[in-house]
Amino acid sequence: MKKHKTAYKYVGKNIQKIDGLGLSTGKAQFTDDIDLPHMLYAKILFSPHAHALIQKIDVTLARKSKGVHAVLTYQDLPRIAHTTAGQGYPEPSPYDTFILDKKVRFVGDRVAAVAAESEVMAEKALKLIKVRYKVLDKILDPAQALKKNAAIIHDEKEARTVLPINYQPKKNLASEVKIITGDLEKGFKEARHIIEAEYSAHYAAHCCNEPHVVITFLDSSGRLVIRTSTQVPFHVRRIVAERLKLDTGQIRVVKPRIGGGFGSKQEVLVEDICAALTMKTGRPVKLEYTRKEEFISSRTRHPQKIKLRTGVRSDGTLTAIDMNMLMNTGAYGSHALTVACNTGSKVLPLLKCDNIRFHARSVYTNLPVGGAYRGYGATQGYIAMGIQADMIAEKLGMDILDFYKKNHIREGETSPIFKALGEGREGVPQNIESCGLDECIDKGARAIGWYQKREKYKNRKGHIRRGVGMVCLMQGSSIPDIDMGAAFLKMNEDGSFNLLVGATDLGTGSDTILAQMASETLHVDVNKIIVYSSDTDMTPFDVGAYASSTTYLSGQAVIKASQEIKDQILKTASEMMGETISDLYLENSSVKSRISGKKVRFKDIGLYSLYEKNQHQIASIRSHITHKSPPPFAAHFAEVEVDTATGKVNVVNYIAAVECGTAINPKLAEGQTEGAVLNGISYALCEEFIFDKDGRLLNADFSNYKVYMTPDLPGLTTILVQGYSEPTGPYGAKSVSEISINGPVPAISNAIYHACGIRMTHPPFTPQKILSSLKEKLF
Repeated sequence: MKKHKTAYKYVGKNIQKIDGLGLSTGKAQFTDDIDLPHMLYAKILFSPHAHALIQKIDVTLARKSKGVHAVLTYQDLPRIAHTTAGQGYPEPSPYDTFILDKKVRFVGDRVAAVAAESEVMAEKALKLIKVRYKVLDKILDPAQALKKNAAIIHDEKEARTVLPINYQPKKNLASEVKIITGDLEKGFKEARHIIEAEYSAHYAAHCCNEPHVVITFLDSSGRLVIRTSTQVPFHVRRIVAERLKLDTGQIRVVKPRIGGGFGSKQEVLVEDICAALTMKTGRPVKLEYTRKEEFISSRTRHPQKIKLRTGVRSDGTLTAIDMNMLMNTGAYGSHALTVACNTGSKVLPLLKCDNIRFHARSVYTNLPVGGAYRGYGATQGYIAMGIQADMIAEKLGMDILDFYKKNHIREGETSPIFKALGEGREGVPQNIESCGLDECIDKGARAIGWYQKREKYKNRKGHIRRGVGMVCLMQGSSIPDIDMGAAFLKMNEDGSFNLLVGATDLGTGSDTILAQMASETLHVDVNKIIVYSSDTDMTPFDVGAYASSTTYLSGQAVIKASQEIKDQILKTASEMMGETISDLYLENSSVKSRISGKKVRFKDIGLYSLYEKNQHQIASIRSHITHKSPPPFAAHFAEVEVDTATGKVNVVNYIAAVECGTAINPKLAEGQTEGAVLNGISYALCEEFIFDKDGRLLNADFSNYKVYMTPDLPGLTTILVQGYSEPTGPYGAKSVSEISINGPVPAISNAIYHACGIRMTHPPFTPQKILSSLKEKLF
């Protein structure tokens, strides 16, 4: 592809985060940084059983307990089936959840809620609630969920879907998707080699610095205000309104600064019960999960088991791909269909192949609930495809770099998967219009010393072995023809601008990059763009922060509004200067004339528009919906050191070469990449849920659940491959935040194989698993 170079003043520059000073000095306001008069504190009673009916619940003593103002059980709330998935309406996730229910479906499910004058008082009241359970048979293995005589987890008559999907709760099937392109049988017959393997992806916690936290109160007009740490404020408003039988106009949702989300806060999880307590008491109520509650009762990455069968000719051409996946959605079906779809839709188009079958089933179990997690199905899918690509290349005696270069999708090409598989429905056909993957491969290989180290480490002796491995990746940018974002922009008297966006900044810097886009369009410094985001009363609608959509989707809305403002400024300046609009242009917060050389400042234009002739507000509100989901591309390279005596794996060097179109703010793009890589390395090597025989999570704290942090960072290099401007993206941009979490597991697995000859397909790659595999290799 011919690379495009465009000179921008604000786009593509490392502009300081507009909230950076407030965050670094502790002045930024998070959800919990307010203390309202007469605040009550909520606590939840969670189920000790994996599967049980509540036969009797007695809250008499709890209600009489000192300081208690409300106790809620399923008997006190509307029984309205819903999904907790913060997705656009109609949601593709099943309606299988109630605020509180008479049946509990996993250890950590909600039983009752208390609001009291202190957390201590609330916790004391929880201990006074008497519950008699009828313990039911449980399912802790997804492979058992579909068996004929398995316990039925969702036997309630209200469980349903609002979209026509294959939902069979009486068979514990939360979703199923099956697509076939081409002729699979013919494809395997044409293959010289057929490679088959099984892979797994495991549970993982999001581990945000800030847990789920919400404060609800009634304003002076009696409207319900929900101040919450969420990725999806507008979805929160709609879904809470449905659950509590309120009009959406009776609810205002405000998202302050947020201490991390990574998908966990795409869930409408705590807002409903807290709001119900406020409605019951008329008092402000705060509900904040403890770290243990966050591990057990929040959301997780969906575990999967994948069987992958691939056919390939001797020259490396793929003839058939057959991916069969079983996913554990846990006790509820949040994101059960869409995560499963993404395991195929974000992975299978990368390598060109006409004959493909993808079959995915999501099943209920009595274990913690899966939800949105950065990577969203693609992380799981690349474990299988990324490792199997290495196996194919080895079988052919081909360098994996050459295999990818031969087979990866290129500019001008398409994949049958784009049309066949979307998020919960048929997808959208598209051609690739920007792709810098070859350059990612070349620059990443050069940075890690690929060819030298592949040879150097091949026959290394001793118990310390080194190896290098790699993987290629793609992702997506927004959900085409489904999600919408909007922006409102107005000009002030001093030439500054208020930019109001529903888009949600999770700490990713989206407020900053949206300001950069407005600045570029209006030719004004970024400090003149005053950004206010995520307030359902004040900002226009936006689906929120998920599906790698903010830059690509919301950015276009900002540019549309900015362009309309630009036109209004030029019209007003034309009136002031007595010159034709076509002779005028914007530069440095001014309008200048190409003919007379005269100029008028934005400050003067703002004052003139509001106070002088033809008074009017220079303003615009515009929305945008995407019709494509252009993928970013990446090549990841890992260098590992394996101690064959202890099984310990260290990542000593990691290269992430990423092509995301135009990086609106390169430093922020690098930060997103590095955070995702560290998250992925942690998932590859140590993060793991440990359950007992009754389905209880045993390591629900950071003492026993290891997470990689800054001191654990390997040598990490991010290479942003620039110049491949995406024609459909704002200033040529695509997404960048998710793709790089998908690389570490397969890249590290392939490096381990190069180091000591063991093929690791079931992460995390703990010392025990390494030693076990080494032992199997010997015997």
